[in-house]
This record gives sequence, C-alpha cells and structure tokens, in this order.
Amino acid sequence: MSAGNRIAQLFLGFFGLAAINSSAESLLVAVASNFTATAQEVAAEFHIDSGHDIRISGASTGKLFVQIQNGAPFDVLLAADAERPERLESSSFGVRNSRFTYAIGQLVLWSRNPAIDKSACREHLRQLGSAHLAIANPDTAPYGAAARQTLMQLGLWDRVQPRLVIGENIAQSLQFVASGNASLGFVAKSQIGNERLPPASCSWEVTPDLHDPIEQQAILLERAANNPIAHEFLEFLRSESARTIIARNGYLLTARDH
Repeated sequence: MSAGNRIAQLFLGFFGLAAINSSAESLLVAVASNFTATAQEVAAEFHIDSGHDIRISGASTGKLFVQIQNGAPFDVLLAADAERPERLESSSFGVRNSRFTYAIGQLVLWSRNPAIDKSACREHLRQLGSAHLAIANPDTAPYGAAARQTLMQLGLWDRVQPRLVIGENIAQSLQFVASGNASLGFVAKSQIGNERLPPASCSWEVTPDLHDPIEQQAILLERAANNPIAHEFLEFLRSESARTIIARNGYLLTARDH
C-alpha cells in the first residue's frame, strides 16, 4: 500500500470515528407538546451538567407513539400519559423497567376574551352559546382526553360538542384561544406562564376529581437500550435540578424514588 493510500485511510478512519462520536454525543427525545418548553430547559441544564446535547421533537403523545411504532429514531419518550409508555414497554419498542413518572400535569380552563369576567370562567363554559371551546384531540392527546372527561363529569359534553375547536395537540389548542379563534380553551397549566401570551381574562384550574390523573411518564426506547447518554439523561430527569425546573413550570411531582 502506498504512503498516499495509508494517509487517505487514516484520514477517513479519523473522520469516520469523529462522526460516530459526534452522533453518540447527542440524544433524540420525543416529547409531548405540553412538556416541550420545559424539556428544553431540562435539556439545557443537562448539557451544562454533562456536555451532551439533547434534540427534542415535540408532538401529541398519540402521534409520537405511532411514529415510534413506525420506526422513528427516538431514544427516549417523555409522554403526557402512562398508557403509551406502558404499551411500549409491553412490546418490543420500550425497555422493560425503565418507565417512571416524571410529572403530573394540571388542566386549566383559560381565556383571553375581555368580555369574560375574571371570576366567571367556569360559568361561561356552562353558557357557551355561540362561542367556541378549544380542546386537544381527546383520542391522541392526554390533556384532550382529560378535557373530555371533565366536560362529561360536568354534564356538558353533548352540549358543547358542536362548538368544539379540536387542536392536534395541547399547543395548538392554546394557539386557538390566544389568537381569539376560540373564546375558551382547556390547556396545560404549564403553558399559561408564558410571558408572550396575552393577559388572561379568566382562568380556572380544573379540580382533580373531574378527570383521571395526567400522569406523565418517561421511557427508554429499545434502540437506546445500550446508550449510556440515554440512561444518564433519564437519571438526570429524576434529579433535584430537573424536578425544580419541572415544578417551576406548573407540574406536580410524585415522591422521589431512590
């Protein structure tokens, strides 16, 4: 082999190894829409702590679940429910015993409509009239499912159905209300602290007896079963640093397991 060929092979080998190492230094995390902004904060703190990069792909939990089943190259799922991670764990897509609850979501009825008195948010829901109500798709988005349960518990589901504006996910539901295309909307408490939102005219935090708990679970996906960075990130998600960020963004926390 000529000296030139040996140099070329060394050159290619070096850059091939660099590409592998570069790929190994980042993680692709599928994140439920409600948690995307919070996940970005957690990822930034994780980068400071570890030096590793986190790439986030946000969508409704149901949509992410289907993408994972169809081979999307995610390493970790941060879902907005416990059902999909459990189903992934029981199949070939999730790593057994890697699933845990990282947050408990809170559902809020919210409006920016100045015609709605601050104290009358829930009452306006009962007397919606010709106005529109935004919710996330209850078949794919856990916060949408919680909104539907709430409306059914209040005896309002059949009445409001003709006035519903269905968002693909909870982020789109908030957009409908913030833009004025819906008078009211069921959104995540974590969303309404955003300084860029117009001021709220009314806000009602839905009491937990009106819907099943929004238990948000994380799971390690099978393609990252042997990826130490994925394990490190999930361990970081349990840390006090991450839990402080999560609580500050409007989520409840379960007791920390050791």
